[in-house]
Amino acid sequence: MSLSIHHVTATAVTRGLNTLALLLHKAKAHAEAAGTDPDAFVQARLYDDMLPLAGQIQRASDAARGAMARLTGLVAPSMADDETTLAQLQDRVARTLDYIRSVPAEAFEGAETREVVFAAGPLTLGFNGLDYLLEFALPNFQFHVVTAYDILRHHGVPLGKRAYLNLGAERVRTA
Repeated sequence: MSLSIHHVTATAVTRGLNTLALLLHKAKAHAEAAGTDPDAFVQARLYDDMLPLAGQIQRASDAARGAMARLTGLVAPSMADDETTLAQLQDRVARTLDYIRSVPAEAFEGAETREVVFAAGPLTLGFNGLDYLLEFALPNFQFHVVTAYDILRHHGVPLGKRAYLNLGAERVRTA
């Protein structure tokens, strides 16, 4: 069996988005248990010149939708960056997952060699589809997922590697 670019892309971004949903859930539960406002996390940052949690979730969502669209030639739905609560961030993650699930595998026909050219800040970048996925899309997406994790961990949410990996019960083996 060979891997398809659809399977790699959809699996990786779905997994990361599900991790973000879990992290947001854990942040809310932590704040409620501590008697603090869960929405205070929305603007939390690691450092002043970095995006806050909301920005990390928004960029991860953009990266996931952008990867699917650039590899297929489809137009991804736009999403305003106006979330101010954890619930709104959860909704954005859910809407992004809905979009990922809506893109059929057939839309990825020829994606490995499709030319992908896009603006990244002041630069215009160009890749074939496979190189775009492996060298830009997935690393960029994972950067924002792990930075969201780091922000919450830095601000006291008790998270560990298991939460980041988000391994389900189907992966646990017993002797």
